[in-house]
Order: sequence, then structure tokens, then C-alpha cells
Amino acid sequence: MEKHMKPLLQENANSELIGILVAVLAIVITLVILFAIWRRRKSVGQNIILTGLSDAGKTLIYARLLCSKFVQTHTSVKENIGDINVNNNTLRIVDIPGDERLRYKFFDKYKISAKGIIFVIDSVTFQKNIRDVAEYLYNLLSDIDGHKKLPILILCNKQDQTMAKGCSVIKSLLEKELNLLRLTKTNQLEATDATSSNVFLGKSNKDFEFDHLNSKVEFAESSAFTKDPETPSQIEALDAWLQNVM
Repeated sequence: MEKHMKPLLQENANSELIGILVAVLAIVITLVILFAIWRRRKSVGQNIILTGLSDAGKTLIYARLLCSKFVQTHTSVKENIGDINVNNNTLRIVDIPGDERLRYKFFDKYKISAKGIIFVIDSVTFQKNIRDVAEYLYNLLSDIDGHKKLPILILCNKQDQTMAKGCSVIKSLLEKELNLLRLTKTNQLEATDATSSNVFLGKSNKDFEFDHLNSKVEFAESSAFTKDPETPSQIEALDAWLQNVM
């Protein structure tokens, strides 16, 4: 009897051991999958896109955020990417080129993972470039406003210069220009394709206002150009906005 019992006991012990190993392996695989999902979710939606026309001062602002110092910059032909710490969380800043031939390509690349957008304006040359600024901003807003709500900061840069316009003036002029641009584009669409599903910015039968958008749009002023290490750059409003975004 004992001769028959020993193999049975050994077989049961082996079965239990295999069962335990399978259970442990299943737990490990589950933990690995959950960790991968957590890492993926953590990385999605953590990009802040820094954009605007060329020479608006985007790359210098990018350098100020990452290095807190003045650096010589030149017109970018590719994106600059770096991480900053905000409220004990990592936020990735993506500075995309302002050149008309490149900016839409890079914006399309990063918009899906965007947590917010900083649109930088040269406050000195704004009046001269208002049409180009409004056109680019209109296209960005049309691209995202109908699909997702994103916090947007329109940063009126170079406020240290005497000819710079304040953000309240820029906001008012932009709303008027965007209103005209919206009317023009709407008429063009109606003339070419009455069934077009393009996003209508703002509220119909009302003049364009940023407050009418799905996305929250804020305005702030900044000045990042100062070579003196003892003189801090004026980007406090930007820092405060980034903290609120987190």
C-alpha cells in the first residue's frame, strides 16, 4: 500500500508546485502589463507645445524654462525637447519651429500628446504681422477646438521693448482679425463645399471672442531677453500658468 501511496503523494506535490508556479507567473505577467499601461498613460498628455511665428522668442523662452539663463538662439529647423519639474511632476516642453514650411508638420506630430499650448507672439512686430499671426492661430484653434479642450496661453513676448503692445491690446486686435478671418474662411467653404464639416470657431451670429471657444485661452506678458545674470527674465506669468496646467 505504501509503495502505491508514495508515487501518488509525489505526483500531488508536483501538481501543487506547478500550480503555484503558474499562479506566480500569471501575477508577474499581470503586473508587467499593468506597469506598461501605467507608464504609457503617464507619458500621454504631458507635452506642452511651444509655438508661434519665427523670431517670436520661443527658443529663448524654452531655454529660460529649462536652464534659467540667457542663450544665443537661431531659427529652429527641428523641435527642441526638454523636461522641467512643475509641482513635483515632470512636464515636457516641445519647442517647434516657427517656419511656415515646418510648423504644421511638427504641430501635427505632437498635438495628440499635448497637455497645453503656449502660443508666443512678438509684441513689437505684432501690428505688422497680425495677419500671419491670426492665420496660424486660427488654423491651430480649428484643429483642436472641435476635438479636445486644451489650456492655451497666448504669451505676448518682448515686453521689455518700448514699442511692444500690451496683451490686452493684442487680444482685442486678434479677436477682430480672427473675426474677419473666420468670415472669409466660412464664405470660402460655403462657395466650395456646402457639406463641409470644418470646425466653426466661436458662436454663430456673434463676433469672435476667445471666451466662446471650448478651450480655455489666457493671455500673459513676458520678457526673456536679458543677458545680465543678475537680472531675472520676466516669465512669472508663464510659470504660474504651467503650475495651473499641472
